[in-house]
Amino acid sequence: MMRRLFFYLMTVVSLSAYAQSDTTIVQSRVLKFGFLSYEKALYSMPDYAVVKQRMDDMRTQFEAEAKRVETEFNRKYEEFLDGMKDFPKTILQKRQTELQRLLEENVAFKERGIKELESTEREAMAPLREKLNEVLTGVGLERGYALIVNTDANACPFISPMMGEDINEEIVKRLNHKE
Repeated sequence: MMRRLFFYLMTVVSLSAYAQSDTTIVQSRVLKFGFLSYEKALYSMPDYAVVKQRMDDMRTQFEAEAKRVETEFNRKYEEFLDGMKDFPKTILQKRQTELQRLLEENVAFKERGIKELESTEREAMAPLREKLNEVLTGVGLERGYALIVNTDANACPFISPMMGEDINEEIVKRLNHKE
């Protein structure tokens, strides 16, 4: 009986020790992560203001040209409407064809302009995003994060403060640090 009791106690002690070591292993595997507003970090970069100003200038130029072309079309259309009843059929058809061509050119111009603006913005923002991603990778590796979550657009309405760490200030500080 004594032997059985000893064996039982040794089993309980062994299982208890194993459970504690297993808990330690599980606790050390708890995922740590950081979270931030990617846009806030991006907008805080000094070069962002330069890119934004450049894009605003391009948009202003594009809008001015689009307005000029639209005004020219409207003027020609009004002239067409004013003279429509006096034009012989051949001139009427020629003017209609000319107006249709102008309208199509204006639409094509606007579409090309929008695509060009989008492309230029993507190209101008690429180095900024690359730099931000490098800083995020560095912070993630330094702090042993499993991942960094972008909280923009309310993507994560709740983040446990026991598991996640707000890294907004750290990222902004690193991005604006003079090298």
